[in-house]
Amino acid sequence: MNAPNPLATPEPAEAAPRPGRSTGSQLRTHTLALLAFWLAVGALLWFGFSWWEQRGRAALQPYADTGGDLVIPRSPDGHFYVPGEINRTPVRFMVDTGASSVAISSFIAQQARLPDGRPVTLRTANGEREGRQVHDVPVKAGHLTRNDISVTTGLRMDEADEALLGQSFLRHYDVQIAQDRMTLRPR
Repeated sequence: MNAPNPLATPEPAEAAPRPGRSTGSQLRTHTLALLAFWLAVGALLWFGFSWWEQRGRAALQPYADTGGDLVIPRSPDGHFYVPGEINRTPVRFMVDTGASSVAISSFIAQQARLPDGRPVTLRTANGEREGRQVHDVPVKAGHLTRNDISVTTGLRMDEADEALLGQSFLRHYDVQIAQDRMTLRPR
């Protein structure tokens, strides 16, 4: 008989399968665990960025300071926006210190039930256009309200509720811009 060679490498024994679990079952379990992990990471990122965005949006909201002034933070696009009303119809004003009057679209004028007013020629950065001017309109910007404002209709903006807050309203307030805030102080 042949004696076993002590220098020969033994033949590998077959790996014994784990009792009760197949390789396919283990693969599915690992894949599901990995999927659950990445879904949890994605959910945490979504909630984190949502919280961060809300925090940033809250910092951009106009507010009344302790002296009654309206403080309007500068938005990321460089403009100053404030919620307001034209004859109790909600609008979103963009403050335009170079505009001679408050300007709104014909759509907002109809919603606010303003009279037609008198025809005027509007001189804008995009050229001349026809519009109408209405006097003694109630205008509210933030908490500041005036009932004697001249409003020009015929403005075209990107959004239906957008309007310009111009000098017919602003002239009743001291307007100061410091850093990234505009302050309207009643005179």
